[in-house]
Amino acid sequence: MKAQQLPSIYRLAIKAAISASHIISEIYQEQVVPTIKDDGSPVTEADIAASKIIAEHLLKTDIPILGEEREKADFETRSNWTENWCVDPLDGTRMYLLRNGEFSVNIAHVVQNRPVFGVIASPTNKEVLIGGADFGCYLIQFEDFDSPDKWKSISAHTIVNDPLRIICSHSYEAFHGGMDFEEYTKNRSHEYIRRGSAMKFFNLALGTADIYPRFAPTMEWDIAAGHAILNALGGTVVNAQTNQPLTYNKESLFNPHFIAKTKAILA
Repeated sequence: MKAQQLPSIYRLAIKAAISASHIISEIYQEQVVPTIKDDGSPVTEADIAASKIIAEHLLKTDIPILGEEREKADFETRSNWTENWCVDPLDGTRMYLLRNGEFSVNIAHVVQNRPVFGVIASPTNKEVLIGGADFGCYLIQFEDFDSPDKWKSISAHTIVNDPLRIICSHSYEAFHGGMDFEEYTKNRSHEYIRRGSAMKFFNLALGTADIYPRFAPTMEWDIAAGHAILNALGGTVVNAQTNQPLTYNKESLFNPHFIAKTKAILA
């Protein structure tokens, strides 16, 4: 599909992510003081402001929103949804507080528990990665949003890097929980890339990383957009135990341990 043919609801989602990125960047220039939520994670003025801006855009679609900083509908209600937006208004709040630039805005469209379209915006780099299996994958500079002819079409990376590049979080131990990567690393040299938030999916989509294993807690809004983007590029995100693709809008919004794989790894 050509960029100009992207459905209007997805253009609205991209616009929402860019608008949220602008307010996140404005607050980034100030001294940010977090508060600690009941689960021990930090939240900032930027998280709340970005969530509000995104909701103002997405509520126009009449599709329910499941977001990190929004009140969650109970599962009895959510189980009747055929589709929903899955939103993290500021993924990588800890990275935001560390001021290392590795944070993002994540928006995914989930239909029948599957991610069909994803948006990941980088406020620091002023660019957006979008994709879905039916739409292809594009890299968009913020200033080019209104000029789809300038969007850069991204093709699947089909050759595994040498050395194999395993991307993970800054705090992550690659072989956590006794899992190993002999299947992928056997007879291959490999190296680790550490990066915060869903920014890892930029590396996977652009071919500068091959695989993203995660054996620590994450939520649906951390991964849904990236999953949709990988699907657009022939990759996937699977349950580390069952090797089945992750599903969304579950009763528990926690993800199982997972492995995100590029097309090159699957080949």
